[in-house]
Amino acid sequence: MKELYTWAAIGLIIGASTTGDVLLSHAMKRVGDVGELWKRHGLFSVIGRVLATPTFFLGLVAMAVAFYSLLFALSWGDLSLVVPASASLTFVANAFAARIFLHERVGKRRLLAALLVAGGVALMAI
Repeated sequence: MKELYTWAAIGLIIGASTTGDVLLSHAMKRVGDVGELWKRHGLFSVIGRVLATPTFFLGLVAMAVAFYSLLFALSWGDLSLVVPASASLTFVANAFAARIFLHERVGKRRLLAALLVAGGVALMAI
């Protein structure tokens, strides 16, 4: 039963972390070049602009869910399974989510790398 809980928590980590990454990326693309904004208007302008972006807060909430899911997963499963599985499968999910939701170009090489990572996780889970 603990193994089921562990994999459910890993799934939640992957989903929440990917959602958080996509939302934070979307927010920061709306903010623009932070370095240029900082040079022209200062630190408080950067902070104000970031905090005025709603997807930033949603991304933070999703990342918090991912973090607490990681804590639960580590209480049920082994570190040697939980961290590599959640990190590598999040990498795979991010590649697909970036293409679908952010319309980023994800080349064949990156997709192949993501599939190889997923294969490695499958071998580890056996």
